[in-house]
Amino acid sequence: MNVTRERASAVLAGNWLGASTVPSRSLYPHQWSWDSAFIALGLRHRSTAHARRELRTLFEAQWPDGRVPHIVFDPETPPEAYFPGPSFWQAGRTSGLVQPPVHARAALAVHEADPDREFLAGLYPKLVAWHDYLRTRRDAGGRGLVAIVHPWESGMDNSPAWDEPLTRVPLATGFVRRDLQHGDAGDRPSDDDYGRYVRLAAAYRDSGYRDIGDFTVEDPGFNALLADAELALAEIAEELGLLSSSHREAAARVEKAMQETLWDSAAGFFFARDVHTGALIREHTCAGLLPLVLPDLAVAPALLATATGPRFRLGRVHGVPSYDLTAPGFDPGRYWRGPSWFNIGWLVRKGLLRHGEHALAARLRDDLVETAAQTGFAEYVDPLTGAGHGTRSFSWTAALTVDLLSEGK
Repeated sequence: MNVTRERASAVLAGNWLGASTVPSRSLYPHQWSWDSAFIALGLRHRSTAHARRELRTLFEAQWPDGRVPHIVFDPETPPEAYFPGPSFWQAGRTSGLVQPPVHARAALAVHEADPDREFLAGLYPKLVAWHDYLRTRRDAGGRGLVAIVHPWESGMDNSPAWDEPLTRVPLATGFVRRDLQHGDAGDRPSDDDYGRYVRLAAAYRDSGYRDIGDFTVEDPGFNALLADAELALAEIAEELGLLSSSHREAAARVEKAMQETLWDSAAGFFFARDVHTGALIREHTCAGLLPLVLPDLAVAPALLATATGPRFRLGRVHGVPSYDLTAPGFDPGRYWRGPSWFNIGWLVRKGLLRHGEHALAARLRDDLVETAAQTGFAEYVDPLTGAGHGTRSFSWTAALTVDLLSEGK
């Protein structure tokens, strides 16, 4: 295990740019928002100074309206290395989209590894502004839930849950995909899907980043992580001697709205909701399992039954499948349409521990560590065989491996 930890640490060192970490030197050569939060969880065991720098660098790019952009572009990286790059977004050194708000939980964990009140005090108002932006500007449905305006904002870019609302989006043409230069086309989104992503992003940009458009969806994964982030903010506030009740109340409101709006008791699952139609999108994706991170989730027993049932077979496959194993469209190798991702496994394991499922959590931990090592810290893996897919030496895979191997030390 020490060898695995050293190998994972070497991946993080190799992907460090000096002020932040790229997810991958080839496929993702800039700083990504939720990647950096997961990366900081691993960096804190190697160097808390690097972990703090990772998060500070990201929040230095925060917009005046509070949003934390999903990409912060590295000025030393050639423009042709990634599309869509900074010239596409017309937003300076960042993109205009966001990603799930896992940053407060990461900041708290970094502080706990090496207490630094100045670090927390500097980041706290930025985290508050970030959450305020989500709760106000993104409550498109008026139910107290955050809506995403692009599949990339979910972090689960190519999820089957987005297929139906994307039918409203025409295809863009005349662009050159850079991702296929570094990844197998069979592992990546199709050209049609990518064409819709680009058209939707361009329309959002051209609207002046107005927070509603043809694609407006309440995602259970995003909202669960916001509720958990508010609980982390409550702990941060307490560390700083501030009132925490507003954060706990905000978490409770999001959780209540999720159960009232996105929960289907007959299916035992949280589904995404298309704000334009008001209908649930009945695709069983791993996003519907992420509410397990909430410690007081009333429907946790039913959700755990779904997680361990035939759709996800938690504990009997590698990691957490990103899509329903029984669905006709399940693909074990294509981006978010079946493969297991290490950050989702890490989050679901936290949820298992919070609901007393210690044996299952231990099996998942052991599998995550072993699979990461065997695949060269792959971006994602086939849940049935454990075979690696996507790029290798992927930063959050390495970081979360370090985190899991550092428990109890």
